[in-house]
Amino acid sequence: MSKITYHIVQHDGGWAYRADETFSETFASHEDARQAAERAAREQALPGEPTVISYEDKQGHWHQERAAGDDRPEPEVEG
Repeated sequence: MSKITYHIVQHDGGWAYRADETFSETFASHEDARQAAERAAREQALPGEPTVISYEDKQGHWHQERAAGDDRPEPEVEG
């Protein structure tokens, strides 16, 4: 099983959570960003229905692939 870590960081004049190279929206406080990251982590771990997903890689290229829905990562929040 893969892992994903949400890091709480200062960003754009406030606080955000970052996963890999992607930032969330900006929150007014560290605690608000942490609560949002914890919600996102809980949702990330929920199994779902098989579906086709689209995502952009670090080079800016878009990809589509079929997600089984039951291969969820282990999320954690740091910071």
